Amino acid sequence: MTTVNVLYFASLRDASGVASERVESEAADLQALYAELQSRHGFALPANRLRVAADGEFAQWRDALREGSEIAFIPPVSGG
Repeated sequence: MTTVNVLYFASLRDASGVASERVESEAADLQALYAELQSRHGFALPANRLRVAADGEFAQWRDALREGSEIAFIPPVSGG
């Protein structure tokens, strides 16, 4: 079991109802973590529409979860 801090932005924050949360997960990688959270919170966006960052740097979906990391899921943002 790995414990990480997850940050949500834009529509993901709206869907989860929180800007961040501490999560305990058995996910092997960032993609599996997102799948868990997508199921829990009902996120509509598939992983391939998001960027993921770990500890302040963009990461790859297949990167392993590391204990205590800060993970950010970043949806596409439109501006005006």
